[in-house]
Amino acid sequence: MIRWNNLDTLDAFKALESDAKVNLAEVLAGEAGAERVKNYSVPMGGGLTYNFGAKKVNDEILADMQKLADEAQLTEKFAELYNGGIVNTGEKRHVLHQLVRGQLGNDVIADGVNKREFYTGVQNRINEFANKVHAGEITNEAGEKFTQVVQIGIGGSDLGPRALYIALENWAKKNNSLKMEARFISNVDPDDASAVLARTDVAHALFVLVSKSGTTLETLTNESFVKDALVKAGLNPSRHMVAVTSDSSPLAKSADYLDAFFMDDYIGGRYSSSSAVGGAVLSLAFGPEVFAEILAGAAEQDQLCKNTDIRKNSSMLDALIGVYERNILGYTSTAVLPYSQALSRFPAHLQQLDMESNGKAVNRFGEKIDYKTGPLIWGEPGTNGQHSFFQLLHQGTDIIPLQFVGFRESQLGNDVVIKGSTSQQKLCANVAAQIVAFACGKTDENPNKVFHGGRPSSIITGQTLTPKSLGALLAHFENKVMFQGFLWNINSFDQEGVQLGKVLATNVLAHNTEGALKVYSDLLEI
Repeated sequence: MIRWNNLDTLDAFKALESDAKVNLAEVLAGEAGAERVKNYSVPMGGGLTYNFGAKKVNDEILADMQKLADEAQLTEKFAELYNGGIVNTGEKRHVLHQLVRGQLGNDVIADGVNKREFYTGVQNRINEFANKVHAGEITNEAGEKFTQVVQIGIGGSDLGPRALYIALENWAKKNNSLKMEARFISNVDPDDASAVLARTDVAHALFVLVSKSGTTLETLTNESFVKDALVKAGLNPSRHMVAVTSDSSPLAKSADYLDAFFMDDYIGGRYSSSSAVGGAVLSLAFGPEVFAEILAGAAEQDQLCKNTDIRKNSSMLDALIGVYERNILGYTSTAVLPYSQALSRFPAHLQQLDMESNGKAVNRFGEKIDYKTGPLIWGEPGTNGQHSFFQLLHQGTDIIPLQFVGFRESQLGNDVVIKGSTSQQKLCANVAAQIVAFACGKTDENPNKVFHGGRPSSIITGQTLTPKSLGALLAHFENKVMFQGFLWNINSFDQEGVQLGKVLATNVLAHNTEGALKVYSDLLEI
């Protein structure tokens, strides 16, 4: 029987609180430190590895973390999720984003439908559509091939798919897999759509409108913006647009679209990159085979998350360490630092994934909790960040845990030797140096040059960033967030916090305002 208990009621959590704290500089010193880094490593899907040698843990703490994972029934709760339990208690829904990339357990029947068959059926239709577009069987009115695809969406309909596209754009060019250039319109700010359209050949562009309900204000506003541009160019918008929506939305059977591909309420927006939300634009951009590799990498990582042993389950271990840092060490934020320019938008995706999921102050039953939940998530690619905010990370008054990502080889392979080393070697040297510098610090007679160290970090490494390794990376963080939600006994799958502002904005546009809201509306001349 599954028990949903608050974190601070668990015996193993109380044991963790009493464990002696780790001095990073001491445990990383000498040969013992070298052996520690080698041993504190966990294999992931997609050929990746999670290394936590520079985290403030030791074998005693890890043993208590294992007890906490067992007492909190993390693997049992994951099984409840993938077998179709109503884990999203706030909205009384299944949580099925893993199901789009593989069958982890039993068939899940919801609304009288086998959901695995439904999701694979949708992706098969997307594959067929994308192949016809690439072959020139689906064309513009002049019989010419589409060469660009533009996604119109916001939140999870933009951040994840955009991050994945940017991550693989150069890889696809090198491997002759870039079928169509992709662009994204998200912000209701008209400057966003204007700028994208200004560099888009609209006559040869296919627009993908993503809205589950078919009523998202920002998305429908941008759709109208795009349709106006198409009409002004003498084009028929219905020959240039497809919809990704629910089968019950007003967009589902509309003659305004070439086709419609369906999603449902069981996959939240921030978890939807591996569904039709990402599947349509990425299959059009790279081809269905590349998108299938992303799904395969994610599926490998999902399978590993069934392990009860935290030393074989990187997502669970990462989650436990994160909870330890948040609730016992008292750290308030986490910086995600990919040493890969291709992952430049990945931290932005993780911001939504983590903060929209675990930014909660009540438990699954609506009861106020007395401990901290989700941390602030932020970050930028290295080495740019080193010349920006690393000063605060190294010598600021707050300790901020770090999550590095690094690859031994670049995607394009283009490089040059300068002063005895390549650019990629310099990049990798920087991330290795930063990990040790953060952990161990440096003494100096000049107080301005003292680095106190004790800044914990982990690193995910791989040979190079490919579709499969990208899928595993995506699933690692999705599952980390899920396990942390289980530990905090909160619902990681609804997002009521985004709704209040939408309601008030609707009131402003209807001029139904008073008090401070009216003054701010007048200030902006609405």
